[in-house]
Amino acid sequence: MRRFALVLNTRSDTYAAMARTTGSHSEITGPRIREAALRLFAKHGYAAVSMRQIAREVGVQVGALYNYTPDKQALLFSLLQGHMDELLAAWEAEPRGADPLARLESFVRFHIRFNLARPEAIFISYMELRNLEPAPFAAIESLRKTYEQELEAILAQGRDAGVFQLDEPRITAFALIAMLTGVNTWYRADGRLSEPEVASLYWDMTRRAVGA
Repeated sequence: MRRFALVLNTRSDTYAAMARTTGSHSEITGPRIREAALRLFAKHGYAAVSMRQIAREVGVQVGALYNYTPDKQALLFSLLQGHMDELLAAWEAEPRGADPLARLESFVRFHIRFNLARPEAIFISYMELRNLEPAPFAAIESLRKTYEQELEAILAQGRDAGVFQLDEPRITAFALIAMLTGVNTWYRADGRLSEPEVASLYWDMTRRAVGA
């Protein structure tokens, strides 16, 4: 089994993981802080949200937040890293086809299904990445590259097998991921098309784009 790992070497472990307090409430408060930060960052933007607002959303004193995270920057990094770790783990567990065309279809349907279930996480992962400091930014970029290389490998295999008609697997991978992620900007669960129907439409567009 392939393993996806992140090694982060910056300011001890400040950005590697959120600090945890010991005690009966830490397992509840920590996730609540993350959920509140995710909602507020997605709604108002990272720069506009204060630690005081996050504390008020959770219902704790602002000083209590620092038992769980060193600062707002570390909190943002934790959200982005958690999203990427979840994405890579979910793709790792996704059933794959035996040939490049089937694997590409699996990737397309997986990406849309995963993203549509996490609109807030997707939004901040693209819109707030620029607010990370250089070291954590590089760490998230490394994880994103790992995911992109999964699609690039499928495209390269299909090209080499004569299944896909394309010249640049890497550039094609960038273009396809941008197209697939864009579904979050317009899809509504109560809209005319169901999620499976949307996935089928995007799979058809992808298949045509790679000349399959």
